[in-house]
Amino acid sequence: MSQIKNPVLPGFNSDPSFIRVNDTYYLATSTFEWFPGVRIHASKDLIHWNLVKNVLDTTTLLDMKGNPSSGGIWAPDLSYADGKFWLIFTDVKITDGAFKDMTNYLTTAPTIEGPWSDPITVNGVGFDASLFHDQNGRKYLVQQTWDHREYHHPFNGITLTEFDVATMQLKPETATTIWNGDEVKLVEGPHLYQINGYYYLFAAEGGTIFTHQEVVARSKSLGELSFEPEPDAPFITNFDTPKTYLQKQGHGALVTTPGGEYYYASLSARPWHHQNESSTDPRGWSTLGRETSIQKVTWDQEGWPRIVGGHGGQTLVDAPKDAIETVAPKTHSQHDEFENSMLDINWNTLRVPFSQHMGRAGHGKLELIGRGSLANPFDLSLIARRWQAFYFDAETKVKFDPYSYQSMAGLTNYYNHSNWSWIFITKNDDGKRVVEVAENKGGLRNGMYTSYLKDQAPIIPDGTEYVWFKTEVRKQSYTYLYSFDGSDWNETGVQLDAAVLSDDYVVQEYGGFFTGAFVGLAAVDYSGYQSTAEFESFDYLELGDEITADGSFTFDKPTNS
Repeated sequence: MSQIKNPVLPGFNSDPSFIRVNDTYYLATSTFEWFPGVRIHASKDLIHWNLVKNVLDTTTLLDMKGNPSSGGIWAPDLSYADGKFWLIFTDVKITDGAFKDMTNYLTTAPTIEGPWSDPITVNGVGFDASLFHDQNGRKYLVQQTWDHREYHHPFNGITLTEFDVATMQLKPETATTIWNGDEVKLVEGPHLYQINGYYYLFAAEGGTIFTHQEVVARSKSLGELSFEPEPDAPFITNFDTPKTYLQKQGHGALVTTPGGEYYYASLSARPWHHQNESSTDPRGWSTLGRETSIQKVTWDQEGWPRIVGGHGGQTLVDAPKDAIETVAPKTHSQHDEFENSMLDINWNTLRVPFSQHMGRAGHGKLELIGRGSLANPFDLSLIARRWQAFYFDAETKVKFDPYSYQSMAGLTNYYNHSNWSWIFITKNDDGKRVVEVAENKGGLRNGMYTSYLKDQAPIIPDGTEYVWFKTEVRKQSYTYLYSFDGSDWNETGVQLDAAVLSDDYVVQEYGGFFTGAFVGLAAVDYSGYQSTAEFESFDYLELGDEITADGSFTFDKPTNS
């Protein structure tokens, strides 16, 4: 039998909303401050997946300028009813402190490709909202409820509010709390299903760290606090399975196959450790972010859902008996020569779409106009793609004549405004073009900046038009190299800790952060003189993570690295 190999969506693809329409399965995942918003992957076998759409791809649908890091799109909900797709999404504007200012929106489309309608404002009661289409024809918004009052727990249960299709608005007077969660608290990510005469509520708890879990409750009605919890909970968690390959499983959604089998898609993570660290404390560093995995579900004699293999989940999962083979790339490697004005679907920008303000692409080059620093949440010229493997090389070719040391352009590994590094062209105090490597990490605000090469920064020879940059990522660490001819590579001698680019590192310093590491191209000119960089190519080459017969993965350094 064919098997699903987890994670099915490697690299930052979290909070999956999981549906089936006829013979096609769809996964919609969170994108937070990265633009476009809401990635949708499709499959017919649950094994092989293709990225088919980034839904929120215009400022009419989504404008996040100035959003905080890890704000933006939280836990979108994709559903299909009445002959069309429905997408509920949340734009979070405040991530720290007592408040979570947010707006929930609704957009619809006749097909997954669109066109998607202008968004309708739904409410701001809480995040992780989903739309439930009752078999009796009524619709309800199901959502986490936020409470800013310091003498209450901020996660104030799961609220159900009827949605009026005639007006396309909620009916606030119908709002009721249907579930308060259990003593683990932090109840969020709700989805409702009707199965065998019951309403089943799936909800996440414990926060999206190593204490994360998913619980299930059920009721014969949608009355206030009418849901009873599943015995022997939780439904899925890795809190008590610290040595399993997948960790942090929880928040997700349920789907049924045409043949009546059930599967559950949830976020997950694959932490690793430094050699001098315990395998359980800290539990590890998840540089690929929160990914999507799929587990098979059975039902016990009392009608409760159970994860096949136990609530810790499995790396290898039997695929559906009626799976239809799906063709998809074997790796996520990418080669881009920027022949088209539209960026490749794998590229992302921060908060706003790629525009002429940032630069332009086409005819074999990408031009990026130097704007704000990599710490700037308002005005930044950067395009980036996810890390999707523990071992990869990324390379680019760039032409740049900086105005001064305030002008920089090059190749970056980036987590958020506070945690990033890059290799770049700039000018030294003697007016010479040089290669520098810098890192920014930690801190409650914008972190600490370190220049690694300083007075020893290599001078770019006069007459050199292009400089090649490369990063080699090797799970626990990564480094940067440069070349003046594209053939002979020079090491910088700078080896950086990859853990800095993980949720687990950032959460030690402040708040909850939810994305993952990216690699990309950037141009900075905070002098305001708009020095422009020209990138001629980009390559992202995955070097392979091989699965073994027992269902675990090996991460030995590839022989071709």
